[in-house]
Amino acid sequence: MPLHRIPVTADLIRGALDLETTPDGGLVPHRLPPRARARNTDPQLAAVEVQPSGVRLAFRTRATEVELEVRPTTRVYAAAPPRPPALYDLLVDGTLTAQSAATGGDTLTVDMTTGATELTPGPPGTVRFTGLPARLKDVEIWLPYAQKTELRALRTDAPVEPAAASGRKRWLHHGSSISHGTDAASPTAVWPAVAASLGGVDLLNLGFGGSAMLDPFTARAIRDTPADLITLKVGINIVNADAMRMRAFGPAVHGFLDTIRDGHPDTPILLISPIHCPIHETTPGPGALDLPAFAAGTLRFLATGDPGEAAKGRLTLVTIREALERIVTQRAAEGDKLAYLNGLDLYGPDDKDLPLPDDLHPDTATHRRMGERFAERVWGRDGSLEGF
Repeated sequence: MPLHRIPVTADLIRGALDLETTPDGGLVPHRLPPRARARNTDPQLAAVEVQPSGVRLAFRTRATEVELEVRPTTRVYAAAPPRPPALYDLLVDGTLTAQSAATGGDTLTVDMTTGATELTPGPPGTVRFTGLPARLKDVEIWLPYAQKTELRALRTDAPVEPAAASGRKRWLHHGSSISHGTDAASPTAVWPAVAASLGGVDLLNLGFGGSAMLDPFTARAIRDTPADLITLKVGINIVNADAMRMRAFGPAVHGFLDTIRDGHPDTPILLISPIHCPIHETTPGPGALDLPAFAAGTLRFLATGDPGEAAKGRLTLVTIREALERIVTQRAAEGDKLAYLNGLDLYGPDDKDLPLPDDLHPDTATHRRMGERFAERVWGRDGSLEGF
């Protein structure tokens, strides 16, 4: 049976805050709105906010065959160990049913030692799924979390309509590369996606690799976005970049929260401190690529700061956790509907059976453990946000 070409429209897309129309009619999802992007001056954030972690197509259909025409941008790291193909996850009625990688697309080659990049254009490609059940069903296609993706068209063997509103609570999460998904095997294996599935909530993932920096424009984007629960996982990027001292960090956290509260006066907010990361527990940043390990074919990171300077206000994960707990205690006493979750409760020093492969990012099994622990502590056994 021939497939029907269906344009990808905004009503088919979940998990994005903006959709950029390309000159030939494609759509590129963004996880920050235009005003925030206009305020940004950092190429790292510009690169990662357009990577669609948590973004998915959602529709109802009887189709047994679905193709998604895309133009992905695949990142290749020069001289680094090869990475597996970026996967698209297809869910039928909420259950992961199939996975596939795209053909075609552009290639961005990155030199991790210098930061230099080179873009090689390529043709559009296709992601194909077959053998789906012929009954009427809800289908979601989750896009690769670290691959900029231009959506061009659906091709199916039966009509498609946008998925009905789920009525589920909307969870807005903001964090670092760990929340973005780094080193998870696929988009639904990222820990916030795992937790969202277990809690039956609708995820908006604003995890930005290397870029959870308490930027005011990110706070304004959160302020202006409807949500039933907001979680903020703060600290690791600020340490890796050696971006602040304690004098600036505390007021910056308060300012970030105050801005969000302007639009969410009563929404529960959970402030989450960093998970265990041995290189930065008591050693300040900046973080760096371990060049000898890299030359030997292993991707690993290290901390280059002086532990003795923590007493002078340089930030470590230990001092950041202490500061965040103080801030939550103070604001909660003032009546703010704010709670604290120690990141060590998601992944801590006792989790020695799952070491961080590059000394910074969790693997798929650790993402799963973190998502399960978050769900247990935050959703509660009855899914009622019992922590609030």
